[in-house]
Amino acid sequence: MPTGVAIRDAREQLFDAAERVLLRDGPSALTSRAVTTEAGCAKGLLHRYFADFDTFLAELVLDRVAWMDGRSAALRASAGTGTVAGNLAGALTDLFESVAVAIVGLVISRDALRARLRQVWPTGVPLLTEAAAMIASYLAAERDLGRVAADADIGTLAPTLIGTAHMLFADRKSAPPEAGDVHRFVSTVIAAVVREPPSANPGPPAAAQ
Repeated sequence: MPTGVAIRDAREQLFDAAERVLLRDGPSALTSRAVTTEAGCAKGLLHRYFADFDTFLAELVLDRVAWMDGRSAALRASAGTGTVAGNLAGALTDLFESVAVAIVGLVISRDALRARLRQVWPTGVPLLTEAAAMIASYLAAERDLGRVAADADIGTLAPTLIGTAHMLFADRKSAPPEAGDVHRFVSTVIAAVVREPPSANPGPPAAAQ
């Protein structure tokens, strides 16, 4: 097997194992031994590819931030289809039902990791910053199409949607919020700026209609 493929596979194996530990046991349980045990590999494998555990965690965050690029492009491409509220609700659910909430908790809980990431993000929290940019880009596209008011304060709306969604999804001790609850809060936040007829079906985005 080519070396590059082997390295990529090993990294993904370790990243996926770290995500499982995060989601199941929380940031405090995430250690190098926990990751390699979860991955079913020797502890030395992690240190073969990463200088130390903080480097591994920083690379994990960077890898999951890169995941946002595809989601952002897909959301922006949905502008002009379905409903604005439906598209936003679907995107926020897709984001926060993933490992994003756990990654944010990890960054907040580890000073050394935060310091390492400051070299790339001088301000803001990784993933949440990118998520807000994703929402702002989509709202700008809808504004260009006339489905969002020309004077809409996108710079305020985007972080408001991200912050509220984060609070809705952050409680891992209970089930995620119902789709209808997500749609209602999104509709409330954007009600003053949407310029489209109300949807007869306030459920998932119109792509599913």
